[in-house]
Amino acid sequence: MHITVCLTDLKPDAWVSGLQHEFPEAHVSVWQPGAPPADHAVVWSPPQRMLDEQPGLRGLFNIGAGVDALLKLRMPLHTRIVRVEDAGMAVQMAEYVCHALIRHFREFDAYEVDARQGSWGYRAPRLRSQFPVGVMGLGVLGERVAKAVAQFDFPVNGWSRSPKDIAGIRSFAGHQSLDAFLAESRVLVCLLPVTPDTRGILRRETLTKLNGGAPGGYVINVARGAHLVEADLIPLLDAGQLDGATLDVFETEPLPADHPFWRHPKITVTPHASARTLREESIAQIVSKIRAVEGGAGFDGMAGVVDLERGY
Repeated sequence: MHITVCLTDLKPDAWVSGLQHEFPEAHVSVWQPGAPPADHAVVWSPPQRMLDEQPGLRGLFNIGAGVDALLKLRMPLHTRIVRVEDAGMAVQMAEYVCHALIRHFREFDAYEVDARQGSWGYRAPRLRSQFPVGVMGLGVLGERVAKAVAQFDFPVNGWSRSPKDIAGIRSFAGHQSLDAFLAESRVLVCLLPVTPDTRGILRRETLTKLNGGAPGGYVINVARGAHLVEADLIPLLDAGQLDGATLDVFETEPLPADHPFWRHPKITVTPHASARTLREESIAQIVSKIRAVEGGAGFDGMAGVVDLERGY
C-alpha cells in the first residue's frame, strides 16, 4: 500500500512519520510532481496537478472538517473524499463559541474599555432567557457547541438540513423554518458547511430577522468566510440593528491589513483560530478508516465520507 501526503502550506514530516509508524508495511511519502501512483492520499488544499497525476486514488483523506476547497477541484472518477469529523476540534470550537458568547453577554468588552479609562463602571445583570442562541449546523462540531452553550443555561435553538433530536436543543429544520429559527435567536452561531445554498446566508435579509427583527442581535462566525456577505455587516452594526460580531473566518485570508473589520469597535477578529487540527487525533482517525477500507469494509457507511451532491 502506498499513502501519499500533500499538505499545502503545512509541514508534512510529522504526518508522514506518524502514518508510517501506524503502517510499517506501507510506503508513506510526501507527494511531489511525477510521484508514483498511490492508493490513498492525506491532504490539505492539494493542487489540481496532484489529483490529475493520481487517477487510481481510492481515498482522499482531508485533515480538516471543511472540504469546500476540494470540491472546487476535478476528482479522479472513483476517489472518495473523507473529512476529519472531530480530531480534537469540537472541544476547541465549543470553547471559542462559549467564550465569545459570554464575553458579549457579560459585557466584558465594555468593562475593558472602562478599565483602560480608569472608570469603575457597573452594569446591571442580563437575563439569559433574553439571549437565546441559534446554532446553524448541527453536525459533529455544531452539536458539541450547542450542548456546551446549553450548559450555561442559555436557551439554544439549532437549525439543520434535517430534524435533529438533541436533548435541550430546540430543533428547526429545512429552509422553510429558517425565518422562525432566526426570529427565536438573538445570538447567531454559524457552523454550516459551504454549499450553494449556504453561501452568503449571513446577509442583510437574514441578519435583520434575528431577535424577531428587534435590535440587539449578535453574530459569531466560525465556519467559513463565504457564509457572510461582508459588505452587509458594518451598516447593520452602525445602525444599531446588531450589537456586534465575533469573526474567525473571512472571504480573504489572511484578512487584509486595510480591511475595516480590524478597526470596527463592535467586531472582534481572530485569525481562523477557533479550532485547529490536532495531528495525533487526526492520524488515529485516518488510520482507522484506511484500515477499514483495506480490510474490505469499503467506504459505505463510513462516517465523514463526503456527499458530493450536498457538498459535505
